[in-house]
Amino acid sequence: MAQPVYKLFMLRYTQAWYKLTPEEQNKLLAQNAESLKQVGAEMVVLCVSAWASEEWLGWGVEKYPDLEAVQTHANNLFGWNWFKYIESKTYLGSEFVTP
Repeated sequence: MAQPVYKLFMLRYTQAWYKLTPEEQNKLLAQNAESLKQVGAEMVVLCVSAWASEEWLGWGVEKYPDLEAVQTHANNLFGWNWFKYIESKTYLGSEFVTP
């Protein structure tokens, strides 16, 4: 049986991001949100951490219904050249339930 997959991510913008207009930036963010919605994922939390980290501007946790949803969303990101604009580090995991 499929179980939810959680993705912890840390991110920062690339120089290419800052060359986009605010409208282009908003379009990419909206595409990301729509893709998450389409695969049945949810943003659990999105945090600004620039005040506490010089390496990562923000971090968050997304919850996906299964691994296929994670892979579909990743394919969408690649299709928009997302990683030209965003550098990230991610970790995937499943919920640990104590016995």
